[in-house]
Amino acid sequence: MGKTSSAMNAFTAADLPGALAPMGFFDPLGFAEKADEKTLKRYREAEVTHGRVAMLAVIGFLVGEAVEGSSFLFDAQISGPAITHFTQVPDGWD
Repeated sequence: MGKTSSAMNAFTAADLPGALAPMGFFDPLGFAEKADEKTLKRYREAEVTHGRVAMLAVIGFLVGEAVEGSSFLFDAQISGPAITHFTQVPDGWD
């Protein structure tokens, strides 16, 4: 029996790139269950965007570690691990 035109054009979340064996389409919280094609593509775009921002944040953290003590900001008084830099910023931003 042949497929109808609506069955041939049906969109499923498993058709998106990234659904690979052995997991297949991974959606543990069920966001894709009631989402249409446009919403799923918007979710995918947001996921990629947030991933890129996270990668840039990691690069910034590593650069902060590399330039310790050689910065023109705050007269190079901030030192130590990058995780403690924020608490070393002097008060008085008037």
